[in-house]
Amino acid sequence: MSTQITALKDRKGLIRDYVYDTLKKNIMELRLEPGRLISEKDLVEMLEVSRTPIREALVKLSQEELIETTPQKGSMISLIDLQHVEESRFIRETLEAAIVREACMKLNKEQVLGLQNLISLQELCESEENYERLFELDEEFHKSIIIGCGRSRAWGLIQQVTTHYNRIRFLRLSTNHDWKIIMIQHHGIVRAIRDKNPDEAEKVLRDHLELVVIEKEELKQKYPKYFK
Repeated sequence: MSTQITALKDRKGLIRDYVYDTLKKNIMELRLEPGRLISEKDLVEMLEVSRTPIREALVKLSQEELIETTPQKGSMISLIDLQHVEESRFIRETLEAAIVREACMKLNKEQVLGLQNLISLQELCESEENYERLFELDEEFHKSIIIGCGRSRAWGLIQQVTTHYNRIRFLRLSTNHDWKIIMIQHHGIVRAIRDKNPDEAEKVLRDHLELVVIEKEELKQKYPKYFK
């Protein structure tokens, strides 16, 4: 048994959280690929925990539409649903477009500098082709704008509804290492916020979030088994 699990055993509730977080991360980052069948037995062996936290995690992931369970087949990592992707993108774009306009008035120089620093880290990830860290920094970039405007509940809502959208984003990063357009758009968003230009900030933000729309059919053709 790993030392991490052993340490968690003495802390109530943390094993359950560890199991859920680990499974979700592996699903979101496609290590547990769409369409893959999984059993409680396999997960018990993989995570070295009892069945109870596994079952609790599977229920929660099922509610988030990341796991599908049927009496005949058992549990399966859900396929990426392009209808869900589009609905998630619409919700995220609608919220973020309004918030980035606020950011032009609300974010101070220090917060803008923080966004620029995040882009610098993203550019380092680009040079190293580290798509996992790039995805995390991309999320941190958007989160910093939203939280900076005092919209933490909006960020929480976005996280709830964008599971399918985020999986296709991760798939794009992992298979297409031409990430320059992402950096260019991030720079454009920050520049518009710094210059207090809400119309430009909204335009660049919408273009940025619609990259998935442009590329989803190409990804579906390349990975047909991943999609519903």
